Parts: sequence; C-alpha cells; structure tokens
Amino acid sequence: MDPDAVADIDRVPHGGSDDADLLDFSANTNPSRPEGVSDVYEAALADATRYADDRPDYRAAAADYVDCDAEQIVPTAGGLAALRLAFGVTVGPGDRVAVPEPSFGEYAREIRLQGGEPVGVAHDELLETDPRDVEAAVVCAPNNPTGELPDPDALRSFLADCRAAGTPLVVDEAFLDFTDAASLAGRDGAIVARSLTKMFGLPGIRAGFAVATGELGSRLRAARPAWGLSTPAAEVGAHCLRQTAFVERTRERVASERARLRAALSTEYDVYPSDAPFLLLDVGDESVDRILERAREGGVAVRDARTFARLDSHIRVAVRRPHENDRLLDALLDER
Repeated sequence: MDPDAVADIDRVPHGGSDDADLLDFSANTNPSRPEGVSDVYEAALADATRYADDRPDYRAAAADYVDCDAEQIVPTAGGLAALRLAFGVTVGPGDRVAVPEPSFGEYAREIRLQGGEPVGVAHDELLETDPRDVEAAVVCAPNNPTGELPDPDALRSFLADCRAAGTPLVVDEAFLDFTDAASLAGRDGAIVARSLTKMFGLPGIRAGFAVATGELGSRLRAARPAWGLSTPAAEVGAHCLRQTAFVERTRERVASERARLRAALSTEYDVYPSDAPFLLLDVGDESVDRILERAREGGVAVRDARTFARLDSHIRVAVRRPHENDRLLDALLDER
C-alpha cells in the first residue's frame, strides 16, 4: 500500500440497510443459509483457542468448488480481502489499471490505495481493451450492478491477450456462484477473487479466497496475512462450500424469481437483463430520491445506484424469496 495515497482516499458506498424495520433489497446476500451452519460454528469454537493451521480442509473444499488445485487457493477474510491482496501484488505507484464502469467502486479505491491509477472503461467494452496499454485489468463476472456475465469465449480470449502482454487479470467472481459458468480459477495469468458472502448469506463470517497459479500465486502466498481466516470462518466456509444441493436450489430460485421480477418491473421501468441475484433499473425521468422514499414507506430498502460511475437515474434491487419479492413489487409498483 502506498502511504502517500491513503490521505486522499474516501470510503466507497455499499448496499445494506441498518434499519431493522426495512426488508433489505439494497444488499445482494442470499436470505437463506445452508443447514448445519450453527452447529459447525459452535463446534469450531473449541479449536479457536489455538492459532490456526494452513486451512487444508478449507482450501480443499474451495478447490473442489471452483475446480482447481488446492495449492492454488489462498484463504482470505472475504472477497474484498482477496481483491486487496490481488492489487497489492500487482499494482504499484503510477500503474494504470483498466476497471469496468459502472461496477464495484472498491476496485478503483483499492487501486488508488496502492498508488495506481484506475482507468474507467465501459463494462461492455472492457474485453476489447488492449492489455498492453495498462499494467493490470479487472473484470467483474457477473458485473455489479448491471448483472450480465461476460461472454465466456471473449473472456478467455482477453485473458490470453493479457497473458501474452504480461498484464495480470483480476477477476471478481463474487456472484459467479449464481450461474453455471466455469470459473477462471487455476488459469495462468488470472487472479480470481471469490466470496462466500453472496451465495451462502453470511457476510459477517468474512470468508473468501483468492486463486492464482505460477508467479502470481507465489506472490499471493508470500503477501497474505498470517492467520487471515478465523477458525470458525474456515470451518463454516468449508461446510458451506460442500453444500451442492443448496447451491443448485438457490440458483433455481434466483433464476425463476429474477425472471418474474423483471417481467413485473418492466411494465414501469427499464430493467437490465441479469445473470446475477439482482436487477438494475433505469427509472427514467422519475426522481430516484422519490422512489427510494416510496420504497421505505413500503417497508423495503433498495440501492441508490447513482453511487456507481456512469449511472444517474438508476436503482438496484436484490432478488430474494418469493414472498419477500412480492413486497418489493408492492412498494415499487403501487400508486404509480
């Protein structure tokens, strides 16, 4: 991290409501969790009285989950910690890094913390970027907040170009669990960041991992914090990563409910197609502030997407369970 950059960096807005009276559609975490999590967490406390080992069980479960070798897994305290580690070993002062816009604001923040310069590129044009023009590049798959998954062939081709140029590609796969697309984990030239937050509905556990091969993998392992993943997080994480039936049920529910929500909301808003557990809505000439207020009056919180680059008339809504999604529709479609 570049000490000279820290003073000029601000926090980045995130989803999530602190109001317990509101049903939260502003954050994209699964409202359901796998069975047995409480029991695993409770049992892990007995082992938390000693320093952690190298997390072989967690790394094995993660490797099976994304189909790579266990030695390529670097456990982290969440997906954002994986991203910080990735930028920490690839970006230096003055380095230019291609980042998608609109997309997760933490990319630019973390790059600036390393002294680098984020170069915004339209999210649907990033794979056409010449990697020789930058020192690193970032892809979000599926993209947040627009929700679309990059074309797999185009993504692999871009990775090949990055590899040929010696340009590391950081791939944020925080929402890839909700698709049946293959991960880039284990492919040379890529650093993949994964989070257990979204699919397994446990943001407070802080469990994730990074994946890389060759020199990039060696850098990650050398730079990672000692004991960066708590014992309860590792045990719960390994348990969750093995719940294949839960993942399949969640994918099916999200796909079905996402289609239902999009059809209903499209009667009043311009709704982007999505492969993720959320939808981006362009509200047109209507006041975003008024929609946020009306949603709160209807008992739900939605994300003000104007905090994302290139968006000025948008909100983002999560895809939750059917009865909860009905409340969202009531709040956003009534009295229009």
